[in-house]
Amino acid sequence: MIAKQIKGKDFYGVLAYNERKVEQGMGYVLDTNISYGETVDMTQEFNIVRQLRPRLGRAVYHVSLNLPYEDKLSDKKFVSLGNDYLKGMGFDDNQYIMYRHSDQEHEHIHIIANRVKFSGELASDSKDYERSERLVRKLELKYGLSQLEDVQLTRKASITHQEIQKAFRTGEAPIKLMLQHHLENAILNSRNTTELIRELGKNKIHPKFNIGKSTGRVTGISFRYDDVIYKGSTLGRKYSWNNIIKRVNYEQDRDHTIILKTNSAERGVDKPLGENSNSATSGERKTIPISRGHIKIAEQPKSYLEKAKSVGLIPSKTDDSPWNAFTLELDDNKRFKKKKQKRKGPRF
Repeated sequence: MIAKQIKGKDFYGVLAYNERKVEQGMGYVLDTNISYGETVDMTQEFNIVRQLRPRLGRAVYHVSLNLPYEDKLSDKKFVSLGNDYLKGMGFDDNQYIMYRHSDQEHEHIHIIANRVKFSGELASDSKDYERSERLVRKLELKYGLSQLEDVQLTRKASITHQEIQKAFRTGEAPIKLMLQHHLENAILNSRNTTELIRELGKNKIHPKFNIGKSTGRVTGISFRYDDVIYKGSTLGRKYSWNNIIKRVNYEQDRDHTIILKTNSAERGVDKPLGENSNSATSGERKTIPISRGHIKIAEQPKSYLEKAKSVGLIPSKTDDSPWNAFTLELDDNKRFKKKKQKRKGPRF
């Protein structure tokens, strides 16, 4: 089972989304402890309790619990599962409403809950991803569901020795690490394929979808970032398309247009890069074949390496970035060299 959590500010938007599913005949309410009615009225009821924490920005908790394709649960079992999940995550005295959707091949439910308890206390979101993963594994056993391997959800492809050496040489954080970080954030902040494409674009990451000729269904994905293209699976199993759609909602008919539009934009970008692919252009850029998932890479001129700062990482690449640990690694390396020189002492 996959649990996807989202925290937001607006109850109305997420309630309206689920109510549209109900109106379209693709969803219905399983369980709730609020007065079920018009979207505006339900929003007001949530907001009454929310006012107990007027300074809280993200009071909305929205989670979808997604079963593997082969698993089935009755409505009664799904209600029990949903309530067990809420209690396990600390929502034991909170408003909630639970919907079951039928718009996907796999069975799943959506739960909207108020992070503010009736008592005015707040449901903690500390390490909620790790807590959710542990809880899901327990619920899989309790309800006889297929158990997913944790490695499938957590494994990322580690950087190679060559990438580490290049990082020390150029003073830039490895592109693979930067891409993994931005991709993870984009997935966490996206509910569907359209939002995923938009979130990736905010960090200048351009996806390209592989589409099956006979089925028209997406079978794979790659990402272009900083003129380097990686297949999703080479970034780690969790970034293969099959695992991404366990965390982001994908519908073939609904998303067909946006996917074709995104691929068309990528072909427009790839065309000039593909010209003269076996030779350097203007002495500055060249396209060379790279194995292990790299399709194209734009090399900087040698003069660029001479301009790279010798201390830490280049500020433009690391300001407000998550690579503090990487910076510390560089600093530790320099400190180690200095200590080693001091230990040698003066020569006689």
